[in-house]
Amino acid sequence: MPDHADMNVHRLLDLDNGWVDRRIFFDRGIYEAELERIFARCWLFVAHESQIAVPGDFLTTYMGEDAVIVARGRDRSINVFLNSCSHRGNRVCFAEAGRARSFVCNYHGWSFGLDGRFLAAPQQALYERCSSFDPNRLGLHRARVETYKGLVFATFDPDAPSLADYLGDFTWYLDVVLDNDDGGTEFVEGCIKSRLKCNWKVPAENFVGDAYHAPWTHDSGARAVFGRGVWMAPDHESYQANINGHGWEFGLDGVGNAAALGYREIVEHLRSREPAVAARLGNERARMVGALSSVTLFPNFSFLPGHLAFRVWHPKGPHEIELHTWSMINRGDPEHIKEMYRKGVMRTFSPAGILEMDDGENWEHATQTNAGFVTRTRKLYYGLGQGSQCERPPFPGNLFANQFNDANQRAFYRRWANLLSAKGWADVPAG
Repeated sequence: MPDHADMNVHRLLDLDNGWVDRRIFFDRGIYEAELERIFARCWLFVAHESQIAVPGDFLTTYMGEDAVIVARGRDRSINVFLNSCSHRGNRVCFAEAGRARSFVCNYHGWSFGLDGRFLAAPQQALYERCSSFDPNRLGLHRARVETYKGLVFATFDPDAPSLADYLGDFTWYLDVVLDNDDGGTEFVEGCIKSRLKCNWKVPAENFVGDAYHAPWTHDSGARAVFGRGVWMAPDHESYQANINGHGWEFGLDGVGNAAALGYREIVEHLRSREPAVAARLGNERARMVGALSSVTLFPNFSFLPGHLAFRVWHPKGPHEIELHTWSMINRGDPEHIKEMYRKGVMRTFSPAGILEMDDGENWEHATQTNAGFVTRTRKLYYGLGQGSQCERPPFPGNLFANQFNDANQRAFYRRWANLLSAKGWADVPAG
Protein backbone atom coordinates (compact mmCIF):
# COMPACT_ATOMS: atom_id res chain seq x y z
CA MET A 1 0.00 0.00 0.00
CA PRO A 2 1.47 3.41 -0.92
CA ASP A 3 2.44 5.92 1.74
CA HIS A 4 -0.52 8.30 1.94
CA ALA A 5 1.77 11.11 3.08
CA ASP A 6 3.54 11.06 -0.28
CA MET A 7 0.74 9.88 -2.57
CA ASN A 8 0.76 11.60 -5.95
CA VAL A 9 -1.95 10.15 -8.15
CA HIS A 10 -1.62 12.89 -10.76
CA ARG A 11 0.83 10.55 -12.52
CA LEU A 12 -2.12 8.21 -13.19
CA LEU A 13 -4.05 10.92 -15.03
CA ASP A 14 -3.40 12.84 -18.24
CA LEU A 15 -6.51 14.99 -18.16
CA ASP A 16 -5.18 17.56 -20.63
CA ASN A 17 -5.29 14.83 -23.26
CA GLY A 18 -8.16 12.85 -21.72
CA TRP A 19 -6.47 9.67 -20.40
CA VAL A 20 -7.14 7.88 -17.09
CA ASP A 21 -5.24 4.91 -15.67
CA ARG A 22 -7.53 2.01 -14.71
CA ARG A 23 -5.59 1.46 -11.48
CA ILE A 24 -7.69 4.15 -9.83
CA PHE A 25 -10.66 1.76 -9.95
CA PHE A 26 -9.11 -1.35 -8.39
CA ASP A 27 -5.94 -0.54 -6.43
CA ARG A 28 -6.48 -1.27 -2.72
CA GLY A 29 -3.92 1.29 -1.60
CA ILE A 30 -5.65 4.03 -3.58
CA TYR A 31 -8.97 3.01 -2.06
CA GLU A 32 -7.58 3.22 1.50
CA ALA A 33 -6.22 6.66 0.69
CA GLU A 34 -9.67 7.67 -0.57
CA LEU A 35 -11.19 6.73 2.77
CA GLU A 36 -8.66 8.94 4.52
CA ARG A 37 -8.30 11.89 2.19
CA ILE A 38 -11.69 12.10 0.54
CA PHE A 39 -14.35 10.49 2.72
CA ALA A 40 -12.82 11.58 6.04
CA ARG A 41 -12.02 15.03 4.65
CA CYS A 42 -14.90 16.20 2.41
CA TRP A 43 -18.37 17.40 3.25
CA LEU A 44 -20.65 14.38 2.74
CA PHE A 45 -24.44 14.34 2.40
CA VAL A 46 -25.97 12.44 5.34
CA ALA A 47 -29.69 13.35 5.46
CA HIS A 48 -32.50 15.66 4.48
CA GLU A 49 -33.88 17.71 7.36
CA SER A 50 -37.35 16.27 6.74
CA GLN A 51 -36.03 12.84 7.76
CA ILE A 52 -35.19 14.12 11.24
CA ALA A 53 -38.00 16.60 11.68
CA VAL A 54 -38.51 16.55 15.47
CA PRO A 55 -36.26 16.02 18.52
CA GLY A 56 -35.38 12.36 18.93
CA ASP A 57 -35.68 11.53 15.22
CA PHE A 58 -32.63 9.69 13.92
CA LEU A 59 -31.30 7.67 11.02
CA THR A 60 -28.17 5.63 10.49
CA THR A 61 -25.94 5.92 7.44
CA TYR A 62 -22.27 5.99 6.42
CA MET A 63 -19.52 8.50 5.81
CA GLY A 64 -17.18 6.47 3.66
CA GLU A 65 -17.08 3.17 5.54
CA ASP A 66 -17.59 4.86 8.91
CA ALA A 67 -21.05 4.05 10.28
CA VAL A 68 -22.73 7.16 11.73
CA ILE A 69 -25.92 8.22 13.49
CA VAL A 70 -27.71 11.41 12.41
CA ALA A 71 -30.00 12.64 15.20
CA ARG A 72 -32.13 15.69 16.01
CA GLY A 73 -31.24 16.86 19.52
CA ARG A 74 -33.62 18.14 22.16
CA ASP A 75 -32.50 21.67 21.32
CA ARG A 76 -33.37 20.90 17.65
CA SER A 77 -29.71 20.89 16.63
CA ILE A 78 -28.60 18.21 14.16
CA ASN A 79 -25.88 15.89 15.42
CA VAL A 80 -23.75 13.39 13.52
CA PHE A 81 -21.48 10.97 15.36
CA LEU A 82 -19.85 7.58 14.96
CA ASN A 83 -22.10 4.58 15.42
CA SER A 84 -19.43 2.73 17.41
CA CYS A 85 -19.33 2.40 21.17
CA SER A 86 -16.32 3.98 22.87
CA HIS A 87 -16.11 0.97 25.22
CA ARG A 88 -15.57 -2.03 22.92
CA GLY A 89 -16.47 -0.63 19.52
CA ASN A 90 -19.79 -2.41 18.99
CA ARG A 91 -22.37 -0.78 16.73
CA VAL A 92 -24.60 1.26 19.05
CA CYS A 93 -27.72 1.54 16.88
CA PHE A 94 -28.89 -1.15 14.46
CA ALA A 95 -32.14 0.51 13.35
CA GLU A 96 -32.21 2.29 9.99
CA ALA A 97 -34.37 5.12 11.36
CA GLY A 98 -36.71 5.92 14.20
CA ARG A 99 -37.21 8.07 17.28
CA ALA A 100 -35.26 7.67 20.51
CA ARG A 101 -34.46 9.37 23.79
CA SER A 102 -30.93 7.92 23.87
CA PHE A 103 -28.82 5.17 22.30
CA VAL A 104 -27.79 2.12 24.32
CA CYS A 105 -25.11 -0.35 23.26
CA ASN A 106 -26.39 -3.94 23.51
CA TYR A 107 -22.96 -5.32 24.47
CA HIS A 108 -22.41 -3.76 27.92
CA GLY A 109 -25.29 -1.31 28.20
CA TRP A 110 -23.36 1.94 27.83
CA SER A 111 -25.75 4.76 26.91
CA PHE A 112 -25.30 7.92 24.86
CA GLY A 113 -27.39 11.04 24.27
CA LEU A 114 -28.90 12.41 21.09
CA ASP A 115 -25.74 14.47 20.73
CA GLY A 116 -23.46 11.43 21.20
CA ARG A 117 -22.52 12.44 24.73
CA PHE A 118 -21.75 9.61 27.20
CA LEU A 119 -24.62 9.29 29.68
CA ALA A 120 -24.06 6.27 31.88
CA ALA A 121 -22.76 2.72 32.21
CA PRO A 122 -24.08 -0.19 34.30
CA GLN A 123 -22.29 -0.31 37.67
CA GLN A 124 -20.56 2.91 36.79
CA ALA A 125 -19.17 3.22 40.32
CA LEU A 126 -16.67 0.49 39.41
CA TYR A 127 -15.28 2.70 36.65
CA GLU A 128 -15.28 5.80 38.81
CA ARG A 129 -12.63 4.18 41.00
CA CYS A 130 -10.27 4.25 38.01
CA SER A 131 -8.08 7.36 37.80
CA SER A 132 -8.29 7.41 33.98
CA PHE A 133 -12.10 7.31 33.82
CA ASP A 134 -13.34 10.57 32.30
CA PRO A 135 -16.98 10.67 31.05
CA ASN A 136 -16.14 13.71 28.92
CA ARG A 137 -13.81 11.59 26.79
CA LEU A 138 -16.21 8.70 26.30
CA GLY A 139 -18.80 10.25 24.01
CA LEU A 140 -19.29 9.04 20.45
CA HIS A 141 -16.92 10.88 18.11
CA ARG A 142 -18.74 13.83 16.55
CA ALA A 143 -18.57 15.28 13.05
CA ARG A 144 -19.02 18.91 12.03
CA VAL A 145 -22.52 19.53 10.63
CA GLU A 146 -23.80 22.23 8.29
CA THR A 147 -26.91 22.46 6.10
CA TYR A 148 -27.95 23.97 2.81
CA LYS A 149 -31.68 24.49 2.16
CA GLY A 150 -32.76 21.20 3.68
CA LEU A 151 -29.71 19.09 2.83
CA VAL A 152 -27.56 18.02 5.79
CA PHE A 153 -23.81 17.57 5.32
CA ALA A 154 -21.10 16.44 7.73
CA THR A 155 -17.31 16.17 7.80
CA PHE A 156 -14.87 14.68 10.29
CA ASP A 157 -12.10 17.10 9.25
CA PRO A 158 -11.81 20.06 11.66
CA ASP A 159 -9.75 21.92 9.05
CA ALA A 160 -12.24 21.53 6.21
CA PRO A 161 -13.55 24.77 4.68
CA SER A 162 -17.09 25.85 5.46
CA LEU A 163 -19.85 24.10 3.54
CA ALA A 164 -20.52 27.40 1.75
CA ASP A 165 -16.92 27.48 0.48
CA TYR A 166 -16.99 23.78 -0.35
CA LEU A 167 -20.08 24.22 -2.53
CA GLY A 168 -19.03 27.60 -3.88
CA ASP A 169 -21.14 29.04 -6.68
CA PHE A 170 -22.55 25.57 -7.31
CA THR A 171 -25.41 26.62 -5.02
CA TRP A 172 -26.74 28.64 -7.98
CA TYR A 173 -27.44 25.32 -9.69
CA LEU A 174 -28.61 23.53 -6.52
CA ASP A 175 -31.34 26.12 -6.10
CA VAL A 176 -32.96 24.76 -9.28
CA VAL A 177 -34.27 21.86 -7.20
CA LEU A 178 -33.93 23.17 -3.63
CA ASP A 179 -35.44 26.64 -3.96
CA ASN A 180 -37.92 26.71 -6.83
CA ASP A 181 -40.88 26.95 -4.41
CA ASP A 182 -41.56 28.91 -1.21
CA GLY A 183 -42.29 25.76 0.79
CA GLY A 184 -38.92 24.11 0.23
CA THR A 185 -38.40 20.38 -0.21
CA GLU A 186 -38.82 17.08 1.61
CA PHE A 187 -37.84 13.47 1.11
CA VAL A 188 -40.59 10.95 0.46
CA GLU A 189 -40.64 8.50 3.36
CA GLY A 190 -38.55 5.41 2.76
CA CYS A 191 -35.14 4.60 1.31
CA ILE A 192 -34.31 2.03 -1.36
CA LYS A 193 -31.05 0.20 -0.57
CA SER A 194 -29.14 -2.12 -2.86
CA ARG A 195 -25.63 -3.41 -3.53
CA LEU A 196 -23.66 -3.16 -6.76
CA LYS A 197 -20.27 -4.70 -7.48
CA CYS A 198 -18.62 -1.59 -8.87
CA ASN A 199 -16.12 1.04 -7.80
CA TRP A 200 -17.88 4.08 -6.27
CA LYS A 201 -16.33 6.47 -8.80
CA VAL A 202 -17.97 4.74 -11.78
CA PRO A 203 -21.57 5.80 -10.96
CA ALA A 204 -20.41 9.11 -9.47
CA GLU A 205 -18.70 10.08 -12.73
CA ASN A 206 -21.69 8.80 -14.70
CA PHE A 207 -23.98 11.28 -12.94
CA VAL A 208 -21.45 14.11 -12.97
CA GLY A 209 -21.49 14.34 -16.75
CA ASP A 210 -22.27 11.23 -18.81
CA ALA A 211 -25.30 12.22 -20.86
CA TYR A 212 -23.61 10.48 -23.79
CA HIS A 213 -24.66 7.00 -22.60
CA ALA A 214 -28.38 7.73 -22.37
CA PRO A 215 -29.52 7.37 -26.02
CA TRP A 216 -27.73 4.01 -26.30
CA THR A 217 -27.87 2.44 -22.82
CA HIS A 218 -31.44 3.50 -22.05
CA ASP A 219 -32.96 3.05 -25.49
CA SER A 220 -35.00 -0.04 -24.54
CA GLY A 221 -36.15 1.48 -21.24
CA ALA A 222 -37.27 4.65 -22.99
CA ARG A 223 -39.21 2.61 -25.54
CA ALA A 224 -41.00 0.87 -22.67
CA VAL A 225 -42.08 4.25 -21.24
CA PHE A 226 -42.56 6.39 -24.34
CA GLY A 227 -42.94 3.90 -27.15
CA ARG A 228 -39.75 5.35 -28.65
CA GLY A 229 -36.07 5.60 -27.81
CA VAL A 230 -34.23 8.39 -25.99
CA TRP A 231 -33.98 11.45 -28.21
CA MET A 232 -31.14 13.85 -27.40
CA ALA A 233 -30.08 15.88 -30.42
CA PRO A 234 -26.36 16.71 -30.07
CA ASP A 235 -26.95 20.25 -31.38
CA HIS A 236 -29.73 21.34 -28.98
CA GLU A 237 -28.81 23.94 -26.38
CA SER A 238 -27.13 22.06 -23.57
CA TYR A 239 -24.16 22.43 -21.28
CA GLN A 240 -21.92 21.01 -18.63
CA ALA A 241 -20.93 23.10 -15.60
CA ASN A 242 -18.49 22.25 -12.83
CA ILE A 243 -17.19 23.96 -9.69
CA ASN A 244 -14.81 22.36 -7.15
CA GLY A 245 -15.35 18.94 -8.72
CA HIS A 246 -19.15 19.18 -8.46
CA GLY A 247 -20.79 18.79 -11.86
CA TRP A 248 -24.17 19.44 -13.49
CA GLU A 249 -24.87 18.39 -17.09
CA PHE A 250 -28.11 19.73 -18.50
CA GLY A 251 -30.28 20.72 -21.39
CA LEU A 252 -32.79 23.53 -21.36
CA ASP A 253 -35.69 21.40 -22.58
CA GLY A 254 -37.82 21.84 -19.46
CA VAL A 255 -39.39 18.41 -18.95
CA GLY A 256 -37.20 15.74 -20.57
CA ASN A 257 -36.26 13.86 -17.40
CA ALA A 258 -39.59 14.47 -15.71
CA ALA A 259 -41.38 12.87 -18.66
CA ALA A 260 -39.40 9.66 -18.11
CA LEU A 261 -41.26 9.17 -14.83
CA GLY A 262 -44.19 8.08 -16.98
CA TYR A 263 -46.90 10.50 -15.78
CA ARG A 264 -48.28 13.19 -18.05
CA GLU A 265 -49.69 14.93 -14.97
CA ILE A 266 -46.13 15.62 -13.72
CA VAL A 267 -45.20 17.23 -17.04
CA GLU A 268 -48.34 19.38 -16.98
CA HIS A 269 -47.69 20.31 -13.35
CA LEU A 270 -44.14 21.49 -14.13
CA ARG A 271 -45.24 23.45 -17.17
CA SER A 272 -47.96 25.19 -15.16
CA ARG A 273 -45.34 26.23 -12.58
CA GLU A 274 -42.74 27.50 -15.06
CA PRO A 275 -43.83 31.19 -14.96
CA ALA A 276 -43.67 31.24 -11.15
CA VAL A 277 -40.27 29.53 -11.13
CA ALA A 278 -39.00 31.96 -13.76
CA ALA A 279 -40.09 34.89 -11.60
CA ARG A 280 -38.23 33.32 -8.66
CA LEU A 281 -35.06 31.97 -10.29
CA GLY A 282 -34.94 33.41 -13.81
CA ASN A 283 -35.87 31.96 -17.19
CA GLU A 284 -32.82 29.73 -17.58
CA ARG A 285 -33.22 27.91 -14.28
CA ALA A 286 -36.97 27.60 -14.84
CA ARG A 287 -36.17 25.62 -18.00
CA MET A 288 -33.77 23.38 -16.03
CA VAL A 289 -36.26 22.20 -13.37
CA GLY A 290 -37.45 19.05 -15.15
CA ALA A 291 -34.85 18.94 -17.90
CA LEU A 292 -32.63 16.12 -19.13
CA SER A 293 -29.80 16.42 -16.64
CA SER A 294 -27.75 14.72 -13.96
CA VAL A 295 -25.60 15.92 -11.06
CA THR A 296 -22.88 14.75 -8.70
CA LEU A 297 -21.83 16.71 -5.64
CA PHE A 298 -18.28 15.56 -5.07
CA PRO A 299 -17.57 12.93 -4.02
CA ASN A 300 -20.57 10.56 -3.91
CA PHE A 301 -23.93 12.38 -3.74
CA SER A 302 -25.83 12.33 -7.03
CA PHE A 303 -29.28 13.16 -8.29
CA LEU A 304 -31.44 13.62 -11.35
CA PRO A 305 -33.03 17.10 -11.23
CA GLY A 306 -35.86 16.06 -13.51
CA HIS A 307 -36.62 12.75 -11.81
CA LEU A 308 -35.90 14.09 -8.31
CA ALA A 309 -34.19 10.76 -7.59
CA PHE A 310 -31.40 11.34 -5.04
CA ARG A 311 -28.70 8.78 -4.32
CA VAL A 312 -25.49 8.18 -2.40
CA TRP A 313 -22.82 5.71 -3.56
CA HIS A 314 -21.41 4.36 -0.27
CA PRO A 315 -18.05 2.62 -0.87
CA LYS A 316 -17.69 -0.94 0.41
CA GLY A 317 -14.18 -1.69 -0.81
CA PRO A 318 -12.69 -0.95 -4.24
CA HIS A 319 -15.19 -3.17 -6.05
CA GLU A 320 -18.53 -2.73 -4.29
CA ILE A 321 -20.96 -0.03 -3.22
CA GLU A 322 -24.13 0.22 -1.19
CA LEU A 323 -26.58 2.48 -2.99
CA HIS A 324 -29.16 4.50 -1.03
CA THR A 325 -31.94 6.13 -3.09
CA TRP A 326 -34.75 8.54 -2.18
CA SER A 327 -37.27 10.69 -3.98
CA MET A 328 -37.29 14.40 -3.13
CA ILE A 329 -40.31 16.59 -3.79
CA ASN A 330 -41.50 20.12 -3.17
CA ARG A 331 -43.25 20.19 0.20
CA GLY A 332 -46.11 22.19 -1.28
CA ASP A 333 -46.82 19.87 -4.21
CA PRO A 334 -50.26 18.20 -4.32
CA GLU A 335 -50.33 14.76 -2.70
CA HIS A 336 -51.18 12.98 -5.95
CA ILE A 337 -48.12 14.55 -7.62
CA LYS A 338 -45.91 13.41 -4.73
CA GLU A 339 -47.23 9.88 -5.10
CA MET A 340 -46.48 9.92 -8.83
CA TYR A 341 -42.89 10.96 -8.16
CA ARG A 342 -42.53 8.15 -5.61
CA LYS A 343 -43.85 5.51 -8.00
CA GLY A 344 -41.98 6.98 -10.94
CA VAL A 345 -38.63 6.76 -9.14
CA MET A 346 -39.31 3.14 -8.17
CA ARG A 347 -40.29 2.31 -11.76
CA THR A 348 -37.11 3.79 -13.23
CA PHE A 349 -34.33 3.97 -10.60
CA SER A 350 -34.74 1.11 -8.16
CA PRO A 351 -33.06 -2.34 -8.25
CA ALA A 352 -35.85 -3.55 -10.57
CA GLY A 353 -36.21 -0.21 -12.36
CA ILE A 354 -36.17 -0.16 -16.13
CA LEU A 355 -33.27 2.33 -16.20
CA GLU A 356 -31.34 1.22 -13.12
CA MET A 357 -30.81 -2.30 -14.46
CA ASP A 358 -29.19 -0.84 -17.59
CA ASP A 359 -26.78 1.27 -15.57
CA GLY A 360 -25.99 -1.31 -12.89
CA GLU A 361 -24.94 -3.94 -15.41
CA ASN A 362 -22.63 -1.48 -17.18
CA TRP A 363 -21.07 -0.17 -13.96
CA GLU A 364 -20.38 -3.68 -12.66
CA HIS A 365 -18.72 -4.83 -15.88
CA ALA A 366 -16.75 -1.59 -16.18
CA THR A 367 -15.25 -2.44 -12.77
CA GLN A 368 -14.89 -6.21 -12.94
CA THR A 369 -13.13 -6.38 -16.32
CA ASN A 370 -10.18 -4.63 -14.67
CA ALA A 371 -9.28 -7.94 -13.01
CA GLY A 372 -7.41 -8.91 -16.17
CA PHE A 373 -3.65 -8.20 -16.02
CA VAL A 374 -3.39 -6.96 -19.60
CA THR A 375 -6.68 -5.08 -19.34
CA ARG A 376 -5.31 -3.13 -16.39
CA THR A 377 -2.49 -1.76 -18.55
CA ARG A 378 -4.84 -0.12 -21.05
CA LYS A 379 -5.77 3.46 -20.26
CA LEU A 380 -9.30 4.84 -20.61
CA TYR A 381 -10.20 7.77 -22.85
CA TYR A 382 -12.02 10.82 -21.46
CA GLY A 383 -11.30 13.30 -24.25
CA LEU A 384 -14.80 14.20 -25.45
CA GLY A 385 -15.47 17.94 -25.58
CA GLN A 386 -11.90 19.23 -25.41
CA GLY A 387 -11.85 22.89 -26.36
CA SER A 388 -15.58 23.35 -25.69
CA GLN A 389 -15.32 25.76 -22.73
CA CYS A 390 -17.58 28.75 -23.17
CA GLU A 391 -19.36 31.60 -21.43
CA ARG A 392 -23.12 31.90 -21.30
CA PRO A 393 -24.54 34.31 -18.69
CA PRO A 394 -25.98 33.79 -16.16
CA PHE A 395 -24.46 30.30 -15.74
CA PRO A 396 -21.56 30.42 -13.23
CA GLY A 397 -18.51 28.20 -12.91
CA ASN A 398 -16.57 26.35 -15.57
CA LEU A 399 -19.08 26.05 -18.42
CA PHE A 400 -18.80 23.83 -21.49
CA ALA A 401 -21.01 23.66 -24.57
CA ASN A 402 -23.00 20.45 -25.18
CA GLN A 403 -23.94 17.96 -22.48
CA PHE A 404 -22.35 15.23 -24.63
CA ASN A 405 -18.98 15.97 -23.08
CA ASP A 406 -16.34 14.56 -20.72
CA ALA A 407 -15.50 17.98 -19.24
CA ASN A 408 -17.24 17.37 -15.91
CA GLN A 409 -15.66 13.93 -15.60
CA ARG A 410 -12.21 15.41 -16.16
CA ALA A 411 -12.95 18.04 -13.50
CA PHE A 412 -14.19 15.31 -11.13
CA TYR A 413 -10.93 13.38 -11.45
CA ARG A 414 -8.83 16.53 -11.16
CA ARG A 415 -10.52 17.26 -7.81
CA TRP A 416 -10.06 13.61 -6.81
CA ALA A 417 -6.35 13.74 -7.59
CA ASN A 418 -5.86 17.10 -5.86
CA LEU A 419 -7.44 15.77 -2.65
CA LEU A 420 -5.49 12.51 -2.64
CA SER A 421 -2.20 14.31 -3.27
CA ALA A 422 -2.72 17.04 -0.67
CA LYS A 423 -1.57 16.72 2.93
CA GLY A 424 -4.32 19.10 4.07
CA TRP A 425 -7.04 21.41 2.83
CA ALA A 426 -4.55 24.27 2.52
CA ASP A 427 -2.95 22.35 -0.35
CA VAL A 428 -6.22 21.71 -2.25
CA PRO A 429 -6.82 24.23 -5.05
CA ALA A 430 -10.35 25.50 -5.64
CA GLY A 431 -11.92 25.67 -9.05
